[in-house]
Amino acid sequence: MHLQHYGIDWLAMVLTFFAIYSLGNKKRYGFVIMMTGNACWVFLGLRFQSWGMVAANLIFLGMNVRGFFLWASPPALPAG
Repeated sequence: MHLQHYGIDWLAMVLTFFAIYSLGNKKRYGFVIMMTGNACWVFLGLRFQSWGMVAANLIFLGMNVRGFFLWASPPALPAG
């Protein structure tokens, strides 16, 4: 196995899959795992100068932060 990118590409992939599996099982910590994976993808995007990868994963990271904090919020009651 080549570890040309120090294994960060493999780590990012495993973290992403495990996070999706965790969220599918309704585990809140899946968001944290996904954020770690997003950070790995951002690092790789910077290394490859792939600005689309960087932008996408920064947006995904922000969406996961939002999901983490909204996970425990009770639904808003309708006004009236």
